[in-house]
Amino acid sequence: MSNMKVLLVDDHSVVRMGFKMLIESEKDMEIIAEADSGENGIKAYKEHTPDVTVMDITMPGIGGLEAIDRILAHDKNAKILVLSAHEDSVHPKRALNAGALGYLTKRSAAEELIKAIRTVSKGTKYLESTIAQQMAITQLSGENNPVEVLSDREFEVFMALAKGRSTNEIAETICLSPRTVGTHLYNIKQKLNASNSAEIALIAIRSGLLEP
Repeated sequence: MSNMKVLLVDDHSVVRMGFKMLIESEKDMEIIAEADSGENGIKAYKEHTPDVTVMDITMPGIGGLEAIDRILAHDKNAKILVLSAHEDSVHPKRALNAGALGYLTKRSAAEELIKAIRTVSKGTKYLESTIAQQMAITQLSGENNPVEVLSDREFEVFMALAKGRSTNEIAETICLSPRTVGTHLYNIKQKLNASNSAEIALIAIRSGLLEP
């Protein structure tokens, strides 16, 4: 029986190294390729066709959400597990809406990562219990998070702005022109009825996306 082939996509080499050691400690799993960005993740997927792709979503360039979209456009049967530092309910919802089968935070236990990979490899959804609980509470409360109106790219710019990044810094990080980032900023302000970066940061805090 052949090993389960896993593609690891994360922009931090130390993080990749740690997860690679953990995954390959399982006798039936192997990392067949690694990538440090969404763009390289798409390229590696097309080249190696892994059984499961383990992907971060906050990365330079197009980022993980758009990479998920493009991988699934290439192969609708792609099985993607998001492994992220974000512990709110907004990021997992966006990842699942993009087509990921699972969402796990980087603080989860080692055995849970292995369990998540095995579950996703069978085409079954996997959500970390605390994330699932948060999402259920949000849904039951009937409250719509204001940032849900943003597109994936606008959401990425919104998060960078909320963290105090300048337009030029954002443009360099996500490989867009400052003018395009400016357009996204205008749209974000219109959609969220925010007039400046301080109000954008406040919305992020109230949405549970930033620590106050």
